Amino acid sequence: MLDRLAIRALVENWAVWRDAGDWDRFATCWHADGYMMATWCQAPAAEFIAASKAGWAKGVSILHFLGGHSADVAGTRAIAQTKMTISQRAEVHGVLVDVVCTGRFYDFLEKREGRWGVVLRQPIYEKDRMDPVDPAARLALDPALLARFPEGYRHLAYLQTQIGYAVKTDMPGLKGPAVEALYARGGAWLAGGPHG
Repeated sequence: MLDRLAIRALVENWAVWRDAGDWDRFATCWHADGYMMATWCQAPAAEFIAASKAGWAKGVSILHFLGGHSADVAGTRAIAQTKMTISQRAEVHGVLVDVVCTGRFYDFLEKREGRWGVVLRQPIYEKDRMDPVDPAARLALDPALLARFPEGYRHLAYLQTQIGYAVKTDMPGLKGPAVEALYARGGAWLAGGPHG
């Protein structure tokens, strides 16, 4: 139970400290070899933190809200799944919009020297939407660009492309081979294997 409480605290600290720009404490959520897989950045933890800081300085607005949580613990390893919503605000074609993407954080965690840390975070992107902040504003999206991205995060990817990011186009969603492969990697991790 203490391990489960520590894991939940780790997941919550990640979201609070990252969104608050508390970079020193955010860095403590990771192990030194930790890796982040996000739509806009796939990098070792230190590089992800640097990219997040740079985005923060430029006014990039990404917030995270957490919901239900489940952890499978096997000794000093765990897979944690946490329901989450990513909320990002930016201008798209001259219109200020909010994108809300619902999914799960799928975390490969390990306890080293008494401390749980993130080894790999792979979000699962389940569904999203884009809304003008001003409900009277008119927004027309490029259907060809929108169709380039998976259904679970196509509006989030569209926004991130508009502000200059190169977005990964094969992230796992609610169903399909990508998420099934992720679950298999999680099972292998709990059994003592690599995270993939």
